[in-house]
Amino acid sequence: MLREGIYLQNRYEILELIGSGGMADVYKARCHKLNRLVAIKVLKDEFNTDSGFVSRFKMEAQAAARLSHPNIVNIYDVVDEENLHYIVMELIEGVTLKNYIAKKGQLDIKEAVGIAIQVAQGIAAAHEHQIIHRDIKPQNMIISREGKVKVADFGIAKAATGQTTTMAAMGSVHYISPEQARGGYSDTRSDIYSLGVTMYEMVTGRVPFAGDNTIAVALAHLEAPIVRPSVYNPAVPVSLENIILKSTEKKPEHRYSAVTDMISDLKRSLIYPDEDFVEMAPDQDFGGETVTISDRELNAIKVGQKNYQPSYRNPQEEYRRMEDFGAEDYDGYGSADPIPDREYRDRGYSDREYQDYPDDDYPDRGYGRGSKRTRNDVNPKIERIMTAAGIFVAVLIVALLIFVFVQLGGIFNLGSGSNPTTIQTEIVPPSEENTLSDTETYMPDVYNLHVDMAKAKLKESNLDMKILGYEDSDTIEKDYIISQAVPEGTVVKKYDSVGVYVSSGSDLVDLSQIVMTGMDGEAAKLVLEQYKLNSALQPEYHDTIPEGQVIRCEPMKPREGDTVTVFVSAGSMADMRSVPELRNMTEEAAIGLLAAAELNPGTVTPQHHDTVPAGFIISQELEANTLVKAGTTVSYAVSLGPEGKRFIGAVNTTFQLIAVGEEPVPAQVNVMVRLKQDNNGEAVYKTLMEARTLVADEVLPIDFPSMEGIPGVEYGEVEVVNIENGMVMQSYPVAFFEAE
Repeated sequence: MLREGIYLQNRYEILELIGSGGMADVYKARCHKLNRLVAIKVLKDEFNTDSGFVSRFKMEAQAAARLSHPNIVNIYDVVDEENLHYIVMELIEGVTLKNYIAKKGQLDIKEAVGIAIQVAQGIAAAHEHQIIHRDIKPQNMIISREGKVKVADFGIAKAATGQTTTMAAMGSVHYISPEQARGGYSDTRSDIYSLGVTMYEMVTGRVPFAGDNTIAVALAHLEAPIVRPSVYNPAVPVSLENIILKSTEKKPEHRYSAVTDMISDLKRSLIYPDEDFVEMAPDQDFGGETVTISDRELNAIKVGQKNYQPSYRNPQEEYRRMEDFGAEDYDGYGSADPIPDREYRDRGYSDREYQDYPDDDYPDRGYGRGSKRTRNDVNPKIERIMTAAGIFVAVLIVALLIFVFVQLGGIFNLGSGSNPTTIQTEIVPPSEENTLSDTETYMPDVYNLHVDMAKAKLKESNLDMKILGYEDSDTIEKDYIISQAVPEGTVVKKYDSVGVYVSSGSDLVDLSQIVMTGMDGEAAKLVLEQYKLNSALQPEYHDTIPEGQVIRCEPMKPREGDTVTVFVSAGSMADMRSVPELRNMTEEAAIGLLAAAELNPGTVTPQHHDTVPAGFIISQELEANTLVKAGTTVSYAVSLGPEGKRFIGAVNTTFQLIAVGEEPVPAQVNVMVRLKQDNNGEAVYKTLMEARTLVADEVLPIDFPSMEGIPGVEYGEVEVVNIENGMVMQSYPVAFFEAE
C-alpha cells in the first residue's frame, strides 16, 4: 500500500486511498505536470509477481484506453515501474449509482431512463470498438456532481470477436447474464442483460434475483422467471417495463440485438411512456416449465468453471479455473465513502487455485473426446441450426404472402388512371404502417450523437451525412450533432446527403477542473490569464485557509474574456478585533480602550482645535468598529486647544493621611491626583499625578505651578482620590487665567 505524500514517476503525488478491491487499490493523486487531480489504480503487492494477474491488469488498461467517450472513464497512462504496475485515469468526483440507489430507494422514472441512456451510450461505444464489458453493474457507474454518468472498470472486459468464451462465471452474481452464470458464451447481449438488471434495480430499489448465497442467485438467473417491475413500483410505465423485460430475457436471441436499438426504445419511452411499442420475442414465456440443471452444470456454477473446448495442441487439458475478478475494483471515484465491493468473492476456492478434471468427469456439452450424451441432452449446434432453419422458412412464407398481396393490388388498380406515387416529405411516425418505395427511407434521429456514430447511423439508412456548419453550445459536447436539417421520421430518397450542424463545444471555462487551492492571489491571476480570463481579488475571512491563499472563484464557469472574482483568505475571524471609538475621550482613556481590545496605540499627533478641549482625542486613523488583526496599531490626533489661547492655573500645598480626619487612620492607601473642570455641564478630568502608595505619616506635595485647563473655563479643583474606592479624600480649588 502506498503512503500519502509519495511521488510516482516524480509526477503523481499520492493524496489518499479512496477505494480497494480484490486485485487493486485506488488512490486519489495530483498530477503536478498538468496540475490536475487523477485516480491511480495500483495492482496489489501480492499479485505483482504473478504474470497472469499482471497480464490481466494490463488487459483492462488496453481495453479501456481504446475507448474515448463522454460516458466512459478516460485512461490517461499505463505504467510499469519496477515491481509497481498502475493505471492513471480520470478522477470523477461523485457517487456510484449503487450508493445513489441506496440513498433514494426507487429513482424517478425519467431520471432512471436518463441514466440508462447515458450508460447505454457508453456501452455502445465499447461495443463499437469490439469490447464487451462483462461486469455492468451500478457499482461500476459513477454519477459526477454535474450529473454526467460514466461507466468504469473494464477489469474483465473481452474483445468481442464473434462470441467470447466465458472462462468463469464472471461479473457480480446479481447482475450476470444466464450465459455467464452457466459458464458459456457471452457477447454484447450479455452487457444488455446486465444493464436491464441495473434498470430494474433503479426503478424498483431491488435486484430481480436475490438468495442466501451466490449459487442460489446464479441458479435464479438461469431458471426463475423475472417479476415485472410494476409489481414493486406501479409507477413504471408499460414501455419501460417492456424494455427491461426484453433486456433480461433468458435467451440472448430474445434480447435486443444491439445497444443502439435499446437506446432508441428508451428515448421513445420518454415521449410515449404508455405505448406498447417494444417488440418482444414471440415465444417468450415468463411462467414455463423449469429446466432441470444437471449435477455437472451445478458443479460448474459452484466452482465458476468454463465449458472449455480442448486445444488441439494440448488435448489432455479439459478444465482450467480462471481467477475470480467479479468484485472489481474501483467503487466510487472520488466519493466521500469508498466501499470496496467484496460481497461476491466467495466462490469456495482460493484466488490462485486451479481445478483439473479427468475425461470421465467432463460436463457433457456434445463436444470433446469421450463425451457422454444423455437422452435428454440436445446438441446446441443442432438447436441453433434448427432455429435458423425455422426462421428462414418463416421469412420465405412472409415474403410469399407479401408478393401475392402486391400482385392482387396491382390487378385491382389497373386502369384507375391514378398518378404515380410521390415521395412523402412530411414527418411520418415510424410506428405507423407506411409503404415506401425501394428508393425511399426514413430519416433517423442523430441528435446528440458523435459525428462518427451519426455518420454510421445514416449509412445504415443508406444516407450520406453533410456537415452544414459548426455552432457553439453549452449543453452539447464538441463534435456531437446539435441539430439536423431533416427532421426525424421524414421520408427521404436513399443515398441523398442530409445536412447536420455540429457542436464546436463551449467557450465556457470549467474552473472546477483547475486546482487553485493553496495558491496565493497573484498566482491565481496568472493561471486565469492563461485561460483568457480577467480577475479581481476579493479578501474574505476564513477559519481554516491561511491568509493570502485562494478560497474560491466566482463564477465557476465563465466565458473567455469574463472577469472572475478570486476570493482570498484574510485570515480567521478569531484573530480579528474591533477598533473602539476614541474621539472626545482623554488620551489616557483611549489608551485603556485600545489595550482592552488587544490593540496598540500608534502615532500621536498633537493639533490645535477650537472646540475639542486640550488633551482630548480629535480623530483616529482607523474608523470605529473596523475589524483588524489583534496587535494592530491605531494612530490618533490629540487636541492642544484653540490656537493662541491658553488658560493656566496653579496650586501649591501638601496632603497627609492623618489630616483627612478619618478614624481610624489607614496605614497606607493608593492615591492619584487629578484636575476636575466643568465644561458646559459635563465633568472633565485630567490626570496630574499617576497612582502611588502613600503611608499614614507621609507628606504628599500638591505642587502644580502651571496647569493648563480647558480654554474659557476659569475654575476647577485639584482632587486627591482613593483609587481603591474612588472616594475624593481632599480637593483644592484652582482659578485659571488666560495666558498669551
